[in-house]
Amino acid sequence: MYDIKIINGRIPNFATGDLQQQDVGIRAGKIVDLGRNLGPGEKILDAENKVVSPGFVDIHMHEEFLREGSDKIHYDISKHIALMGVTTALAGNCGNNRMDMSFFSQYITKYGAPVNYLSLIGHNYLREQVGIEDRYREATEKEIDQMKDLLQKALDLGVVGVSFGLEYSPGVSIQEVEKLIAPFKNQNLLLAAHYRKDAKYALEAVAEMIEISRRSGLPMQISHISSCAAFGMMDEALAMIEKAQGEGLDITVDTYPYNAFSTFLGSAVFDEGCFELWGKGPEIILLTEEPYRGQYCDMELFQKVRRERPDMLVAAFAMEEKDIDLAVKAPGVMIASDGLLREGQGHPRAAGTFPRVLGKYVREKESLTLMEALYKMTLLPATRLGLQHQKGRIARGYDGDLVIFNPDTILDRATFEEPTLPPKGIDYVLINGEIAVKDQQLLRENLGTFWTRPKNNSADPTL
Repeated sequence: MYDIKIINGRIPNFATGDLQQQDVGIRAGKIVDLGRNLGPGEKILDAENKVVSPGFVDIHMHEEFLREGSDKIHYDISKHIALMGVTTALAGNCGNNRMDMSFFSQYITKYGAPVNYLSLIGHNYLREQVGIEDRYREATEKEIDQMKDLLQKALDLGVVGVSFGLEYSPGVSIQEVEKLIAPFKNQNLLLAAHYRKDAKYALEAVAEMIEISRRSGLPMQISHISSCAAFGMMDEALAMIEKAQGEGLDITVDTYPYNAFSTFLGSAVFDEGCFELWGKGPEIILLTEEPYRGQYCDMELFQKVRRERPDMLVAAFAMEEKDIDLAVKAPGVMIASDGLLREGQGHPRAAGTFPRVLGKYVREKESLTLMEALYKMTLLPATRLGLQHQKGRIARGYDGDLVIFNPDTILDRATFEEPTLPPKGIDYVLINGEIAVKDQQLLRENLGTFWTRPKNNSADPTL
């Protein structure tokens, strides 16, 4: 008997490029059978007229903050990405980590999490750990050596690779990056980079990330290309990346489907000259946390809050929708949430990204097909993380990470006013063979595990 049998659903076959009517049998956390007229199941989930997809793999999100004075992780972010179908997520992006990696990995291993977690170790986090407080200062040779030791310890814990937040630490040179990663070229590292500058400097920023990959010989994940190049530069940026791929460089990209980015108001993103760079004023900035939640800035409020609350999460409506569309539909560009919330406040992408693509960009705008979108959300990022033999498709022996949704109704509901509203159209989310979400309710927040670095993160999936 199966623990769970899913009947009457349509599952994506990425080898043939279509949806196929198949029942799915799950036992002991794994998919053990596919076909019609399977044996009995302890639980039967009827997926008639629904798509049974591999669970979504979010290759770019931000893990929870550890609340001051607490030794428990409160899952402010991952419980919301689980509600929108994410079953596996990569933390530690943009050069940042919210807590000690040993604590993070051991806590999830012991207590579980709402999703399966992998993590990068952030370069800016390493800089902080060796005492660099000035984000405009380059690290010394001694500090780089200290960071190498910390990086090795993180690799021993199983992190996937290193993330860089070049915009957040303008003092970091490409030479500092090179020196840090030089000893680790043969350790199967994935590099992920938040660009140095956006808007009119986007192409220079993309060129720098390509050059880091070229010099290091390591695979590079270019983070949220939309917030870098969705200023009228997207076509050229994607063409540069495609050219680099054609030269044999292992470079891939992700994006989120919103024309507003989100970060902390005190970050270097909002240093002098930012509004001139974007050709916009402070009125594009929405304050997303109390006591100013829901207020748009004028210059006086912008300066006041930046001075008094530099850790304020904000959203900035700086990007062009046509470029967002180009990124979402471009072949090989993965969908990722860049999810970041604190106490339920922040940008709606943490609760809406994947349903938004399926509802707005697939069904309404027809920018890409359902199969193309699902590939960008499942097998492509799973392969990038070296998980293509466990996750990212529905096949015998694969993990029981699944999302059951109605393609005719799925849509994001999260807004900038209510950023944690769960989506419409998702019936079930299964994680490791158990029901985590049913009808927009998170039933279990401990089914996820911590995954250590897989053996391979090639960008080319084996179908």
